[in-house]
Amino acid sequence: MFLFYGPRILLFAAVVPAIFLLIKVYQLDRMEREPLDLIIQLVVYGMVATALAALIEDVLMNQATSKFIAYFGVVGCTEEGLKYLFVNRGTWKSREFNCMFDGIVYCISVSLGFALMENILYVFNYGLNVAFVRALTAIPGHACFGIFMGVWYGMAKKAEGRAQYAQATLYRILAFLVPVLIHGTYDYLATSDNYWFFLFIILLFFISYRLVIHQSQNDQYI
Repeated sequence: MFLFYGPRILLFAAVVPAIFLLIKVYQLDRMEREPLDLIIQLVVYGMVATALAALIEDVLMNQATSKFIAYFGVVGCTEEGLKYLFVNRGTWKSREFNCMFDGIVYCISVSLGFALMENILYVFNYGLNVAFVRALTAIPGHACFGIFMGVWYGMAKKAEGRAQYAQATLYRILAFLVPVLIHGTYDYLATSDNYWFFLFIILLFFISYRLVIHQSQNDQYI
């Protein structure tokens, strides 16, 4: 009986937190909700990014000479860089990208696709205890990285639409750089000091929640 239901329970525990957060953010898109096929495509992109990140990090982590380089230079740059590349590939020229909040929806879709695939791998390797911990930390963490990426990504699209190309370039750089810094800090503290990590995630989750609500309530067409 356990063998029959075990994998299903593990898969459910791995997938549900990411899907739940994605639905909540999707519901906040009050101006003009994005097509579900586009959202699914971005989630799949995020899952592919997980596999690519694992391959790249497997090579680069052996060359990292410090925790700072490992978490900011390797993990942060690789994972957030791949997320950005995929979200840019899938949405920048899309006709659907016509509102500021769309940037957040797109970036969170890719980020939670990444978190979903990563969570499946962790849960099937380490069990349900890991699922509960990651549901409260890593998955919301990836959603937060996506929120910050999405804010700058939406601003970049708006700036380009107004022919403000220098600003658009700056915002696109920040759409990559800010999540890298937050992600690197998250991983660094997670392996260094539980007290500071606990304070950091509370602050990160609070700011991200307030930011996504504010962006939803003040959304505008590009």
